[in-house]
Amino acid sequence: MRIVKHSILISLALSVSACGTQNRGLDTVHQPVVSHTNYVFDVGANYDGLSPSDAGRVQSWFDSLKLGYGDHVAVDASNGSTSGAAREAVAEIVARYGLLLDNTAPVTQGNVVPGTLRVVVSRSKAEVPGCPDWSRNSEINFNEHSGSNYGCAVNTNLAAMVANPQDLVLGQASASASDSSTAGKAIKSYRDKKPTGEGPLNTERTRSN
Repeated sequence: MRIVKHSILISLALSVSACGTQNRGLDTVHQPVVSHTNYVFDVGANYDGLSPSDAGRVQSWFDSLKLGYGDHVAVDASNGSTSGAAREAVAEIVARYGLLLDNTAPVTQGNVVPGTLRVVVSRSKAEVPGCPDWSRNSEINFNEHSGSNYGCAVNTNLAAMVANPQDLVLGQASASASDSSTAGKAIKSYRDKKPTGEGPLNTERTRSN
């Protein structure tokens, strides 16, 4: 009876473990996933650029999106009804947020109406789907697999802290890797700094009653 009882418990444990997340390696199965979203805004434009009211509408739209680092802004003038002045007007507004205007706009749904300019904001978001994962929290593990929630905390924090989620897909290229002056700037600053004890010593006086 005892052997049969243990056999039943083991079979139940194996059947339950098959339902949870299986992690047979040392790397976590919960990895950050980067998604992209394009926001579009059509605004009236002409060969003189943007009117003050239309420029204010574009800036108000940027404020509502909380435009910032990591966002990409582009202008779609595929209808050919606007000039470079309108693009420069949008670039000037984008510069107030510390960003540069991209040269090429992504493909968006619908055509640009003649006499308008389409402003496109591309935003990336990083998240770890399926976390937290407690599908195999406390059960018999005969194969020494990693826990189902293994890696959720670290990668979720990484996805939340990264300033530009696109860096998780393709890192930034370093232009100063072969520049010895840039690489040694910190060392030079340390060596050129004057010692804190340099100079005359302060004279302390005490008053007697």
